[in-house]
Amino acid sequence: MTTIQRLDHVNILTANLDDMIAWYGDILDLHPGHRPPFTPPGAWLYANGIPCVHLVDVAAQPETKAPKIEHFAFAATGLPEFLAKLTDRGIAYTVDEVPETPLLQVNIADLDGNHIHVDFASQERSAEN
Repeated sequence: MTTIQRLDHVNILTANLDDMIAWYGDILDLHPGHRPPFTPPGAWLYANGIPCVHLVDVAAQPETKAPKIEHFAFAATGLPEFLAKLTDRGIAYTVDEVPETPLLQVNIADLDGNHIHVDFASQERSAEN
């Protein structure tokens, strides 16, 4: 029997490869690591030794009217520092409570407009202000 254990990675097509690498490094602390020599070029961005965001370099930004994936998410700690970074960089965000769970979601968009939420334990809310 097959058992799904976790989401392995997301794959994002972008015509802004260098800027996206820089954005994910600056905002989410994800950095390039080993990537097999696929064609077309791209980058695998790592968190804690796992290549969780795969960027694929394309000549022109894909035109998608209605993306099939609405968002992807990361679990994190350090809510006050993360919100300060977003504010410092001028990145719009919302902080939303997940009903009936101990989670807060910080909703942001990357440079290409992909919706990302970063989840924090709701007890970090008291340190948010």
